[in-house]
Amino acid sequence: MKPVEWMVGASVASCLAAIALFGMGRELFLGMIAPLVIAVGTWIAVERTHRTNPAGVTAVMMGGFVGKMVLFGAYVVIVLKGLSVRPAPFAASFTVYFVGLYLVEALYLKRLFAGMK
Repeated sequence: MKPVEWMVGASVASCLAAIALFGMGRELFLGMIAPLVIAVGTWIAVERTHRTNPAGVTAVMMGGFVGKMVLFGAYVVIVLKGLSVRPAPFAASFTVYFVGLYLVEALYLKRLFAGMK
């Protein structure tokens, strides 16, 4: 399977399992969706750049980092203030997916760059 398929499949399956176990579907889904969309978008940009210009991957990742800081900050404020969700389940879900997806992305980056040797 491709990295994007793994990220989406694992995230959706684990979110559905967590909702079945704990309820709080809205908070868990909102905590999952932003990290997932941004991780998938980042991976697509990195993979595309690596195919055409491997030396440009670092620049893409640095630009993405700045954009992610702004997007994630705004997203958390909008969800917590504007959508009035329960903060604890949202924060837990967001943190787990954020860390988990970026760990997966780091492992895929390692594999991508190992293929260059």
